[in-house]
Amino acid sequence: MAVHFIGRGLSTLPIPSRHLLSFQLRRAAARAAFGASEIRVCVNRSCGRQGSREMLEILTGMAPADIAVSSCGCLGRCGAGPNFVVLPGGSIVGHCGTAARAVQLLADICGADFDPRRNLEALYLRKRAEVELEKGNAFEAAALLTQAIELIPSGGLHFIFKIRSTAKLRMGDNNGALEDAKEACNIAADFPEAYICRGDALLAMGDLDEADKAYTTALDIDPSIRRSKSFKDFKFEISPLLPHLRTCEPPLLQEVAGRTHTGMQVLYNEVH
Repeated sequence: MAVHFIGRGLSTLPIPSRHLLSFQLRRAAARAAFGASEIRVCVNRSCGRQGSREMLEILTGMAPADIAVSSCGCLGRCGAGPNFVVLPGGSIVGHCGTAARAVQLLADICGADFDPRRNLEALYLRKRAEVELEKGNAFEAAALLTQAIELIPSGGLHFIFKIRSTAKLRMGDNNGALEDAKEACNIAADFPEAYICRGDALLAMGDLDEADKAYTTALDIDPSIRRSKSFKDFKFEISPLLPHLRTCEPPLLQEVAGRTHTGMQVLYNEVH
């Protein structure tokens, strides 16, 4: 398959597939100097049919915390997608419809420290852990996530620590859950889900004031959460319990924290 690289009105002729990706990324590096701060992925009709939403999920899961990944509308290259634009340079990369090509884009942006194989493996372990967590297998999920962390991936670590925090909370390891949530917050200070996990762990430990601060931080980062129906339902269910929690035994706090996490995750997902 031939791929075109487009940069501010310039386009190449078709290039043999074994050379095209490194070529287009070198061109992108030359034009944008790859002081990249954001990658936008077209999710319009044509690119969407070519798998751009899957590529968006992969890039989001592997990008370092200082590189934002978001969706966008049509980039004007319908049929040549999935298309990405690298900002602030404005370089467009087309025909990136596989995980291997998406991760190579990140490798060229991030440099030699970004190992495509290691990062793909960490993402695979994270996805397996999410499946186990959905099944209720928190211990198995935590083990898989620990393997992912030990790979020292260049990106996506804030997601991995956040999910392992959830797993540890379900295991009853409140301290471990808090440490992982803090690590996720340290890696990505504007990641609201990390603060939700931090609040859950603090609530389970009985530190209601700090839990409230963590939840408030999440809402400050993403005010759209407040407008969701789930948030209003959540406040109606949990808020009346809060005055009574200071005298609760740990098992009840653990139960409320679990309900809090479920409610907050539902409301977060509802608006994204």
